[in-house]
Amino acid sequence: MARVATQGDHVAWEGDDRPLGSRRPTRIPLERVVVSNVQSSQYEAFGPDVQQVYGGEEPHRSPHSAETLPYGVTTGASRGHEGTYEDTYRPAYESAVLPEQNGRGGGRRAAGRRRRAAAERPTALRRLVPQALVVAFLAGGTSAFVAKDKAIELIVDGRPRTLHTFADDVSELLADEGVAFGAHDVVAPAPGTALASGDEVAVRYGRPVYLTLDGHRRQVWTTAGTVDGALHQLGVRAEGAYVSTSRSRRIGRDGLELDVRTERTVTVMADGRARTIRTNAATVGEAVEQAGVTLRGQDTTSVDRAGFPRDGQTVTVLRVVGSREVLEEPIPFEVRREDDPSLFKGTEVVEQAGRNGVRRITYALRTVNGVKQKPRRIRTEVVREPREQVVKVGTKAMPTSVAGADGLNWSGLAACESGGRANATDPSGTYGGLYQFDTQTWQSLGGRGRPQDAPAAEQTFRAKKLYAQRGASPWPHCGRRLHD
Repeated sequence: MARVATQGDHVAWEGDDRPLGSRRPTRIPLERVVVSNVQSSQYEAFGPDVQQVYGGEEPHRSPHSAETLPYGVTTGASRGHEGTYEDTYRPAYESAVLPEQNGRGGGRRAAGRRRRAAAERPTALRRLVPQALVVAFLAGGTSAFVAKDKAIELIVDGRPRTLHTFADDVSELLADEGVAFGAHDVVAPAPGTALASGDEVAVRYGRPVYLTLDGHRRQVWTTAGTVDGALHQLGVRAEGAYVSTSRSRRIGRDGLELDVRTERTVTVMADGRARTIRTNAATVGEAVEQAGVTLRGQDTTSVDRAGFPRDGQTVTVLRVVGSREVLEEPIPFEVRREDDPSLFKGTEVVEQAGRNGVRRITYALRTVNGVKQKPRRIRTEVVREPREQVVKVGTKAMPTSVAGADGLNWSGLAACESGGRANATDPSGTYGGLYQFDTQTWQSLGGRGRPQDAPAAEQTFRAKKLYAQRGASPWPHCGRRLHD
C-alpha cells in the first residue's frame, strides 16, 4: 500500500510515478494520519474531515465504508484504475515498485505486480518459518531459564539477604556463596536438601564457651549469639544464678570465658540451730556468712570453708576452744662397747656412764562444741642431748693359779663372806663380790671398776693374789675357812 508522509500540515504521496513537476499535492489541514497495513485496512483520521483527495477526481468517502481488499489490490475508484500497493513487509534492501496513479500503462503494471506478489509469497513463507522456529526456541529457553532460577533467603549468623540462584540443593548454594561450615555449626535445612523458590536457608556458626558451671570447668559449643541465649541453649538454670558477665553480651566467633553459679539449697547447723538458705555463693564460707553465722577464733566448719557448696549440702559450724600443754620426756642414752686387751675375758668395765637426754613436747588441747578432743602434738624440741655409755670388754686370758694360794678352800670362804653370790654387796655399799672386796683394794690388785661387776673367776684370782700378799688377814671372820 502507499504510505503517507506528513510534515506539518503538508501531505504528499510516495510511490507516485508521475514526474515531480506534475504532482500537485493538496494542502489538507490534518493533525495526524495513521495508516495501518493490517488486513482490515482500517484508517484512523484525526482533525477536520478531508473533502477532497489528491487530483480532485473524487469526493471524500468515509474510510469506514470502504471495502476490505486483499494485500496488493486496490480499486480504480480511489485511484482511477486498478493497481497494487507495495508490500509493507518487503525488506528495505529490495527495490520498491511504485504504483501508477494515472495513465494507460497503469493497468499493465498492476497486473505484473500481482503476478510477482503471488510468486514471492512462498519465498516469504520460507523466510517466516526459520524465524518462527527461532522465536519458539528462545521462548522455550526463556521458560527453562525462569524455571531454574530460584529466589532464596539466606540468613548467615542472623544477617538475612535475598538472592537468586540456580543451585539444586543447600550444599551447592552454600558452596556457590562461599559460606563454609563445620562440625559445630548448624545448617537448616540440612546440607543436601533440595531447594525450591521461596525457601529460607539459615546458617548459625558454633562458638566455643569455656564454661565453669558450679565449680566444674569444661568446653562447650553454642550457636547462640548472646550469653543469655547460650545459657538457654545449654540448659543452664539461669534464674537466681550468678553469671560472670552481662547476659546481653554478644558472643564472638572466638568464644568467651563464662563462670556460672546456679542457685542451690544449703543448710547451716550452728549453736544447735539449723538455717536453710538459697544461695549462689562461691565458697562454703560465703554461704555460712549469708546464713547469718559468724565464726570466731578457732571456729571452723565440717567441710573446707574454701570448698564449693553443693545443692542440698549440710554444713556444721564447729565452735572450738583451744589451749596448750608442755611436757618433758627422757631421751634414752646409747651404750657403746669396746674391746680391751688389758682386761681378762669376762670382765666389763664402764669407762663412761651414760646419761639420758630431755625432750620438750607441746600439745594442743581442744574442745569442739564442748567435747574434749585427743591432744595433738604441735611442737617438739630437745632440751638436753643424751650422753652415751662406754663399756670396756676384756679379751685377755684369765690365769687360774697363784703360787702359794692354790689348793685352799676358796669356795668355803666365798660361802662365808657372800653366800656364794658374785654380785653380792654389803648394806653400806662399801664391799662387794664373792670375797667382799672394797673398791680400792680391788683396783690395787689390777681389777677394773667394782668387784661385784667382775666375773667369779676373776674375783677368785684377785683373792688369791691378795692372800699371797697378806695371808688370811683381809677376812678376819671367815679366813679360817680356807684351811677347812
